[in-house]
Amino acid sequence: MKTAQYRWSRSLGWKPDLPNAGIDGQQIVFAFGARPLLQDGKLVAELRDHFKAGPVIGCSTSGEIVGDEVVDDSLVATAVGFDHIGVRTACASVADAQSSYAVGAELARQLSDPALRHVFVLSDGLNVNGSDLARGLASGVAEGVSITGGLSGDASNFAETWVIDDQGAGPRRVAAVGLYGEHLRVGYASMGGWEPFGPVRTITRAKGNVLYELDGRSALDLYKTYLGDHANQLPSSALLFPIVVTEAPGGQGVVRTVLSVDEQEQSMTFAGDIPQGGTAQLMKTNVDDLVDGATAAAEASLSGLGDARPDLALLVSCVGRKLVMKQRIEEEVEAIRDVFGADTKIAGFYSYGELCPFSQGEECRLHNQTMTITAFAEV
Repeated sequence: MKTAQYRWSRSLGWKPDLPNAGIDGQQIVFAFGARPLLQDGKLVAELRDHFKAGPVIGCSTSGEIVGDEVVDDSLVATAVGFDHIGVRTACASVADAQSSYAVGAELARQLSDPALRHVFVLSDGLNVNGSDLARGLASGVAEGVSITGGLSGDASNFAETWVIDDQGAGPRRVAAVGLYGEHLRVGYASMGGWEPFGPVRTITRAKGNVLYELDGRSALDLYKTYLGDHANQLPSSALLFPIVVTEAPGGQGVVRTVLSVDEQEQSMTFAGDIPQGGTAQLMKTNVDDLVDGATAAAEASLSGLGDARPDLALLVSCVGRKLVMKQRIEEEVEAIRDVFGADTKIAGFYSYGELCPFSQGEECRLHNQTMTITAFAEV
């Protein structure tokens, strides 16, 4: 596997300059950048002009990851050339959250092949049910095919998110990359670093990814009580206090953060399912615990690579972690670099949701507030 990385900033332009040709082998370019830069269209067009041998896919972000740095208002492009691994892309439009399962199934149909080993998916971050999207993808691929990825971001604005696919770049899109062949090794892990606090409450009214009531009380009203002065900054302030939900008492919990609120309906819309009859509990964290979570994710992701070392690691971390860590945000990517070493190319973005199984071999789930890592090696 060969990799090359490029970053565009307003002060310096492309560094290094884009080459006139791509890199050897079956090629793909992953591009992560601020939404206004994707909307402008110029930079994406430049990438397509310079890397004609393969597709460019990517998304808008709440911060870009390049090496062991976290940057904003930039575009980071990582070109990858495989010697023995096949690459195919798929794309679809997502009208609303209710169509998420069908969109996932359609992407799986486009990528289906006996040689398929892994799917990396990038989705609209505001108009999708990530849980249904993951289930739809899983429904159409063979057992043993792993799925990871993330939901695109929009800083902390929650206004509109964009995805780059074969058709261009725009909102309400989902793009996926299929990787094929026995020479591929993939390791993945998703870890948080948050801890629950306060009472465990029963989800007494919910539908899909919309929460209405906890313990028979307006969930939005209850949430505002805990947020206090932060309630005026909803939905972005909800990133500081996510909830952990379980389908049944004692079950495996997943973290959820708010995408939007509806004052008239007194409801809260999340990136993934909120199971009626399950439980919910608020969560909190600190910087050191988040860094420990990132380290644990890096170490766990190596387990899927056997004795290989990662050539490339794609990181999808939640914007909520960025808001908590503030000027210390680079500590979590530096911790990952310490685990992988200097030879692994690292790229990624801060997201509105992360897609990854709980552990190797399990089905893909939507997570929030995690550092999710997908590590690739070609053997």
